[in-house]
Amino acid sequence: MTDRHGGVSTAPYDSLNLGDHVGDRPDTVAVNRSRLQAALQRRPVFLQQVHGAHCVALDQLTADGTVADACLATTADVACTIMVADCLPVLFCDTQGTWVAAAHVGWRGLAGQGGAGVLENLLAGVPPSAKGHADVLVWLGPCIGPQAFEVGAEVHAAFCDADPRADACFVSHTEGKYLADLAGLARQRLQNMGITRIYGNDSQAAWCTVSQDLRFFSHRRDSRLRGQSGRMAACIWLER
Repeated sequence: MTDRHGGVSTAPYDSLNLGDHVGDRPDTVAVNRSRLQAALQRRPVFLQQVHGAHCVALDQLTADGTVADACLATTADVACTIMVADCLPVLFCDTQGTWVAAAHVGWRGLAGQGGAGVLENLLAGVPPSAKGHADVLVWLGPCIGPQAFEVGAEVHAAFCDADPRADACFVSHTEGKYLADLAGLARQRLQNMGITRIYGNDSQAAWCTVSQDLRFFSHRRDSRLRGQSGRMAACIWLER
């Protein structure tokens, strides 16, 4: 998982901005991406994320800009890569190390339709395993925290109409508004699928992209204060 540091972009993208769609200079983004690729020792595949639920299988021929919000790889030539700046990156693997996957989780993609969103679609496409979902390991990265993620009644309904237990991840804030726990909602969805080995973001302030301004980019914070925000990347790959 990258943070703001170690790149060449200038404010408001300082310094390791990996997004080529946010107004940063293309040459500095290219340098930042080349530094990431050198660190990974394989190519990170940058998707065109659209807050949807589609998952794509990656190989060495998959082009940057492929439209999807989740990806899966069974080859060591590429790294599953998700860009974020408040949304939740979710990384997956199996205990045998036969596949890896990553998902871009905003509220729309997570909610999906009828209780099936990007996480459910991703898990439906993983290679079969003898142990099923009990064999899956998941890491949740930094995202907007529950103290900062104000949403409307439509977001509350999108989750709670499908699963009333999701109400535990919302706190009534002002009239018609809630504070939502995005990481908590993702953990709940994963647990509903039988996945219990979940690590990383525990919804505490240290994981909040909005409040940790020296470490993380935040679209909600930076766009208001600076006019735009950079993007971080969460990557997972198979070793050769």
